[in-house]
This record gives sequence, C-alpha cells and structure tokens, in this order.
Amino acid sequence: MRALITFFLLVLVINISAQNDSTVISPWSKSGIIGVNVNQIALSNWSQGGDNSIAWTLFTNMSLNYSATEWDFKNSLKVAFGRTKLGSDDYRTNDNELYLESVISYKIGWAVDPYFSNTVRTAIGKGYDYKKVPYLEIASLFDPGYITQSLGFSYSKLKNLSTRLGFAFQETFSDKYRARYLNDTTKSMQFDTGIESVTEANYSFEENLLLTTKLRLFSRFNSLDVWDVRWDNTITAKISKYVNVNLNVLVVYEKNQSLKTQLKEALQLGFTYNLF
Repeated sequence: MRALITFFLLVLVINISAQNDSTVISPWSKSGIIGVNVNQIALSNWSQGGDNSIAWTLFTNMSLNYSATEWDFKNSLKVAFGRTKLGSDDYRTNDNELYLESVISYKIGWAVDPYFSNTVRTAIGKGYDYKKVPYLEIASLFDPGYITQSLGFSYSKLKNLSTRLGFAFQETFSDKYRARYLNDTTKSMQFDTGIESVTEANYSFEENLLLTTKLRLFSRFNSLDVWDVRWDNTITAKISKYVNVNLNVLVVYEKNQSLKTQLKEALQLGFTYNLF
C-alpha cells in the first residue's frame, strides 16, 4: 500500500504548489473523478414474476502526469468496489479491484523511448465464489496481490495510442489462498521473470461517446506458450455534466487463477464528480 499512499501525497503536494503560484506553468498535470454506478429494480404486486434487485459500484479514476523536455512520468489509479442484492438474499460483491500504474520514460529522440514501469494489482475487499455452498472466500486485500516491474521501450507518438514492450519481473503474494494462486504453497510469494506488453487507446465516436481500451499481456520465460491476458474496455456516453452511461467489458485469463477465460460485463447508469 506504500505505492498508493505515495500517489495521494504527490497529488496533494502538486495541488498545493499550483495554488501557491498560479502564474507558473507546471510540467505536472492531474485529473480525477469519483462516482457511483447504479442498477435498480423495484416490484410491487407484480403478476409476471421477478424480484427486487439493486446493484451499485463505487469507483474512482485518477491520474498524475509529468512531462518535460527529456522525461515523462505517468501515474494512474483505478479503484472499484461494488455489491449487488437480489430479493431477500444477502449482498454479494460484484466488483473488487485496485490497479495502480506508474511509467517513467526518457525521450532520446528515437521512434521509441526507454521506460521503466511499476504496476500494483489487488482486490480491496473480501471476494467469494458464490457457486459454492457455503460461499467460498477466495480473495482479500493483497491476497492475492501482484506487483510487476518492467523495463523496455515504449511508443507514444500517436495522440490516442501508446504501447510498450519490455522485460518484466512479477511478484505474486498470497497467504490464506496459496494453493489457489501460488505454485509452491510453502511460500507466501512467487517471483517470475518474463515479457510484458501493454497497449492503451482511446477513441471518440461522437461528441459524447468515448471508448477506452487497455490490453496487458504477460508471459513467463519458463512457459512462453502461456500468456496472462487482461483486456479492459469501456464505452462512456456522457448525458450531462454529472450523469453518464457506462458499458464495461473486462476479459481476463490467468492460468493460476482459472483454466477458463474470465469475463465481466456491466452496463450501468453512472453519477460522477470531477475532483480536479
């Protein structure tokens, strides 16, 4: 969690500096939104069947970037936690993620720039397999947790597209669920070396429609025929200053988590507020 605390401290320091001297053009830029997505159905004396339901997701997306003549330093944070309730059943977790990424690159005047990145991924609350009876707890804060460092070259000459490829080191942490996420259950940390590729793009369809997509691939040197895949896609339709509709499709394949491809799709009405 040190990386997360450092991120918020950087935002605070830069915000204070900007207020103290608004005449100086800062190489730092920041953005941040917080919001809630909601789905809800209420039935009363409904003859066609069904039940009451409600689903909500709290989320925040923040970025803190530095751009100068020779250096770029980009930081992004995505946090989401949601729950759903059907009828008289207990609430169930439907979203549970923290994703923090920092990338520093040096502009050498080539088509590509050398970079170093650090990524932190974890659940932020307890997660369960609701198909099991009783429910099976399978995740909690930093159990599992993933930290990945990558060193290589990046390409970001296009306005709406950036991609990078490099050698990577990944640490996987788990305590209670070692048998599920680690190859050796006698240890609480697994270290892997391999190759990581990350590609990001955003495209505006109309004045109020935006597609953002991010594809991450990681393969270990001792099993190059197996790739971890994370493909996060979101289409946002902005209705007003504070209201939008979001369609998110997240595709994940990680052999240590499941032999089958994981898919999450959510279509929700969202209320957002710009923090800065």
